[in-house]
Amino acid sequence: MKAVLQRVRRGRVSVDDRTVAEIGRGLVILVGVGQGDTESEACWLAEKCAVLRMFEDAEGKINLSVKDIEGEAIVVSQFTLHADTRKGRRPSFIKAADPKIAEPLVTQFAEHLAVQGVPTQLGVFGAHMLVEIENDGPVTILLERTPVAGKT
Repeated sequence: MKAVLQRVRRGRVSVDDRTVAEIGRGLVILVGVGQGDTESEACWLAEKCAVLRMFEDAEGKINLSVKDIEGEAIVVSQFTLHADTRKGRRPSFIKAADPKIAEPLVTQFAEHLAVQGVPTQLGVFGAHMLVEIENDGPVTILLERTPVAGKT
């Protein structure tokens, strides 16, 4: 499972000119579910996102988490994070999980993030979304948790 965390002043997701999620200061998190990912990866990744220090303290040091600043999050499913571009000019997405597996894992990720104390909204799985990000910094971090063989 992969996540791209973007520290934002504001974020918004629209589908068909209708706002489906909107936050102020916090994180817009793009989540890609890969083959073999389970709730274990979703839980670990959500916990990491909640406590990762990405925000500046009073001295200007990146010392605070989204929880510390009482920020919010928007979670957007993005299978293209699993693009394989090693051959040719067209990305391959065969490493991305089937939507029947990916959708509940994205939802579980968002639920785990909310349980960690981060108010969380979701984009619309499988929809064509317009994602507006006012990246603050800019600060963007890639997290990845791969399944451990034989563990669930």
